[in-house]
Amino acid sequence: MTDSTRPATGRRRAVITGLGPITAAGIGKNALWKSVLEARSGIARVSTFDVSPFHAQHAAEIRDWDPKVFFPPHRLKRLDRYAQLAVASALLALEDAKLPWNPETPQDRVGVAFGTALGGIANAEKEHAAFLAGGPRAVTQTLALTVFGGSAHSNIAIECGFRGPGTTNSNSCSSGALAVADALRFIREDMADVVIAGAAEAPLTPLTFGAFDFIKTMSRWQGAPPEYACRPFDLERQGFVMGEGAASLVIEEYEHARRRGAHIYAEVLGWSLTNEAYHMTSPLPGGAAVIRCMRETLADSGLAPEQIDYINAHASGTQMNDANEAACIQAIFGSTPPPVSGTKAITGHPLGATAAIETVLCALAIQEQQLPPTLHFANPDPACALDIVPNAVRPARIRYVLNNAFGFGGINACVALGKL
Repeated sequence: MTDSTRPATGRRRAVITGLGPITAAGIGKNALWKSVLEARSGIARVSTFDVSPFHAQHAAEIRDWDPKVFFPPHRLKRLDRYAQLAVASALLALEDAKLPWNPETPQDRVGVAFGTALGGIANAEKEHAAFLAGGPRAVTQTLALTVFGGSAHSNIAIECGFRGPGTTNSNSCSSGALAVADALRFIREDMADVVIAGAAEAPLTPLTFGAFDFIKTMSRWQGAPPEYACRPFDLERQGFVMGEGAASLVIEEYEHARRRGAHIYAEVLGWSLTNEAYHMTSPLPGGAAVIRCMRETLADSGLAPEQIDYINAHASGTQMNDANEAACIQAIFGSTPPPVSGTKAITGHPLGATAAIETVLCALAIQEQQLPPTLHFANPDPACALDIVPNAVRPARIRYVLNNAFGFGGINACVALGKL
């Protein structure tokens, strides 16, 4: 939002100055955006464990992950895959923002706001198997330091010397959006000048994967090509495709960023959070809480519905949730809503990390003035009558965007970004 059009709220402003995604579709902003431009998906058949006992067969695995690129051996001993992804994504974002850090000179005005659905549970699963096979001596001695979700922001703070506010929320698939919202709050309330906001997830182990398969939320696609397992808004969609990954964003107070000449991708304008108080997995019929979440985000951002140029939908690929989200968007934006895309067909669905990854995509969409596509779309669904940018990127004028994130437990989050 330009200075001349931004509402005179008197609040401190927050802008995005660094991006650090780590996904199955690419590590780093350039690799991820290249996948967007080339309509390439990171989804494939699971390769790291036997999926034959399960109906679900596919995931978005990061196949070229080498933690030694980011960490010396002594650090790796204390970081499970979840924490590795979290810290490495933060380092990528800081590098992109050209923001200096040094643990020897701690910074009190830099904070960390992170999110995750499951934290280190997959690592705990592996360690439990080692315990059963070899007893206590077979368990990694640092297990107690890796199993809890808060290890993400704690390790980022330790790595970089950030002594501002630190938190890791665990609000299912809304976690990444709420981390961005936390960063906005910390800056608005003058608790920090810079916040590393993001989320991470590393859930691809048999029991964790199987737990979601048991409740019939994941795609059971068995055909070819494998990436068609995820088809948001398509009539024949079968469910979500679990993934792993992380994304961090450097979110900075506007004047702080301007003084140091930082590149600004977008402004974080507003947010909202609601709960449906209805069911752990099924959406509330009628979508009242989702509609209120989007409306409150618009109000917090000082925007009218007609100003929104693009919506990155939650669009998990389940029958009920995609149709419910489409109806909620139509309830706000009428019969001609803005373009909407479901980018989980590119990155998979890394649970709590997804909304952070999608915030990165929203920021890049604003910078590049191009709409990310909804891949693998072939069969229109009358219940999802939206302009979903099917199968290929589309140039567009993009000033204001919404990023929706809806999670288990009826947790709904929404964040708005604007072009400066």
